[in-house]
Amino acid sequence: MSGQLMPCSPKEIGSLFLFEKLTPEQLGRLCSEGRVELFQPGPVYAEGDPATCFFVMIEGTVVLSRQVGGTDVEVTRSSQRGAYAGAMQAYLGDRVRQVYNNSMRVTEPTRFFVLPADTFAAVISEWFPMAVHLLEGLFFGSKNTQAMIGQRERLLALGSLSAGLTHELNNPAAAAVRATSTLRERVAKMRHKLAVIAEGPFSRDALAGLIEIQERTAERVAKAPALSPLEASDREDMLTEWLEDHGLDHGWQLAPTFVQAGLDIDWLEQVAAAVDEEILPGAIGWLNYTIETELLMNEIEDSTTRISHLVDAAKQYSQLDRAPYRVVDVHELLDSTLLMLSGKIGPHIQVVKDYDRTLPQVPGYPAELNQVWTNLIDNAVCAINSAGGDGTLTVRTALDHERMLVEFRDTGPGVPSEFRSRIFDPFFTTKPVGQGTGLGLDISWRIVVNKHHGTLQVESVPGDTRFQVLLPLTAETPESEASALTTPEEAA
Repeated sequence: MSGQLMPCSPKEIGSLFLFEKLTPEQLGRLCSEGRVELFQPGPVYAEGDPATCFFVMIEGTVVLSRQVGGTDVEVTRSSQRGAYAGAMQAYLGDRVRQVYNNSMRVTEPTRFFVLPADTFAAVISEWFPMAVHLLEGLFFGSKNTQAMIGQRERLLALGSLSAGLTHELNNPAAAAVRATSTLRERVAKMRHKLAVIAEGPFSRDALAGLIEIQERTAERVAKAPALSPLEASDREDMLTEWLEDHGLDHGWQLAPTFVQAGLDIDWLEQVAAAVDEEILPGAIGWLNYTIETELLMNEIEDSTTRISHLVDAAKQYSQLDRAPYRVVDVHELLDSTLLMLSGKIGPHIQVVKDYDRTLPQVPGYPAELNQVWTNLIDNAVCAINSAGGDGTLTVRTALDHERMLVEFRDTGPGVPSEFRSRIFDPFFTTKPVGQGTGLGLDISWRIVVNKHHGTLQVESVPGDTRFQVLLPLTAETPESEASALTTPEEAA
């Protein structure tokens, strides 16, 4: 949008704080190569357009805004003479993408001194060469440092996740190895017991009856009901008494296994009625080995299934076999991240999942959303640990005005009010030295706001801190990696 051309006075331009140290010759050059324009209320330039001009306000009121989740969010409003915006990085030339990082509008007739971007770059380089070198070094040095530390943070997170995954895999793997070793021993004993029975004076019909009972016992194990500790103890006492009454002196050793398999006195009565009295102890012992082998195979199945689930969760978390941008089930991403971080969360922190499963899938970059969840969960765990180590982490999803809300709530000490406006700044951290790089929330902010057109915000009081991610439910054009490098400060 163009404004109405007005006379340019070197004296008036020189009264602005930005130009107050310039010489009359320099002010004259600014007026000859720049211009003064009067803008009526309305837009001046739009975010994302090529940055062609540098604006310095002479009088009026200016409002800067950013697009967040498809909505214009006001970030600055000023009536101060000399406030500036526009092509502020023109001196960097083609080394960075020269676009407006925000939108500007005026709310009343406002006069600006307008300098073309190439002229601004030329006079800055000519009049302040040392300052330009320092600014270039600061800009690119900050970018490089941020990239390197961001990579370092990712490696640290990967190391932590690898350690947690190794720990999680070790438990079921060790259980499977232990159960396999015990199973080998039980099968050997069952073969020996079968040989003893076969050598005895038992009829073919009696042996066939034993085999049939064995099959029905194995089926019973698969359908064993879950008992409370008190119910299990009472049943063990009854089974021990029954076994001892029928000549098995070591009944107290067999009873816990039978109870775990879901057997009761009625079942044992059926066994006693199906076999002769003299072979009952041998039959009971043989059935015990059958039950133990079934239980051990169940344990092996549970352990290997657990390993399979962990591997699936690792694949889901890393998204190695998925497209980088697609429609995703946020709940699957949250579950995989919580599982991957379960070792770090530990048993002292209660995790509550308050999901609205009716929510639709959302478009996004799943691997990067998992990085956001990781950073927010890690911060919540650190906050709870700093408050003594016991607390609750609540992960909630809900619909919020046509957007999906993903909220991470912890019972830690909270974020002090003086820090809340800075927690998304690069390199700012409240963690002790050596425990944080200050880039976790900065990276999360970029991923949510720049790449997903969403919102990341925090609400905090002692004992109730909530980081809220709001994601649009409809797809937008994926942002380029370059635009994803915009920082919260650049957005402002």
